Amino acid sequence: MTEQRPQPPIRPTIREVADAAGVSRSTASRALSGNGYAAPEVRERVRAAAKEIGYVVDATARSLKQRTSRSVGVLVSDLRNVFYAELASGIGEEARAHGRTLVLVDLRGDNSDELEAAEALVASRVSGVIATPVSGQLSGFLRRIGVPLIEVDRRFDTQATDAVVVDNRAAARDTTARLIAAGHERIALLIDETEWTTGEERERGYLDALAARRIRADDSLIVQAGWDADEAMAAARRILSRPDRPTAVFAANNVLTEGTWRAASALGLRIPGDVSLVGFDDAPWMSMVQPGVSTRSQDAGALGATAMRALLERIDMPEAPVRTIVLPTRFVDRGSVAAPPG
Repeated sequence: MTEQRPQPPIRPTIREVADAAGVSRSTASRALSGNGYAAPEVRERVRAAAKEIGYVVDATARSLKQRTSRSVGVLVSDLRNVFYAELASGIGEEARAHGRTLVLVDLRGDNSDELEAAEALVASRVSGVIATPVSGQLSGFLRRIGVPLIEVDRRFDTQATDAVVVDNRAAARDTTARLIAAGHERIALLIDETEWTTGEERERGYLDALAARRIRADDSLIVQAGWDADEAMAAARRILSRPDRPTAVFAANNVLTEGTWRAASALGLRIPGDVSLVGFDDAPWMSMVQPGVSTRSQDAGALGATAMRALLERIDMPEAPVRTIVLPTRFVDRGSVAAPPG
């Protein structure tokens, strides 16, 4: 006796949705896609009918038919970092509000995969890409094949690509100036890199603040501290173990801030009694330790949502002038800054 294989379930069709809602097929299509007019009560009736019979829009088929896509590619550096996770969440929330879906790629810190990841997004027929780029190659690749790009958090192609960023230089200048105002002159800067615009501008802001008060910059106090908390902790421990250790540390992202806090704790240094600490970016743990860690906060969710709106505008108006949108930051004082010891 031949065993019969179970047949796959048959997916409901748009015709069945139309019949269930008592409307024409074209009306049902307009109500579900949002393209074209459908009265609000009709739209709700059609959507209720679709939900009841289990109809799901075939986004791939619709993209092929219309030669457009409702999906958006998102390329982020490392979702293990809370900043990028919140950024992606902001993009996703705004995308849902506009009936868009996301194709998300996480590089997990491996920047060499950026172009390969971009090719995978293009193969998925995304209508545009939002990315935290690691070089100018990404914008050039996508521009050659006509896929809109929004650079977010950092920018490489200021002449031809839209971007959504914060004013990192001004934010770092103000943050460093707060340490100087508390009496510090030996201020260490822990930074991940200076090749990207984020790191470069934060270092320049730090140097601006020192120059404004005629404090000589000590190159030995500017330390590139790697990409994870363990590397940051090792770098911070070295600089805090020096006989002439700094009296304050400005850690230029949330991972570096964590590493510095752990290093100070391991060395038995009190924050802020022995060393003051400020960070850049906020993270939940910073308000859970005692004392809390003062930091320069940027709204990663708002950066993501703004980038999503900017991409939709670029898709609708491809010939519009290129623009860079700059969002504000704020300083969160949690008590980790005090006057220098003794």
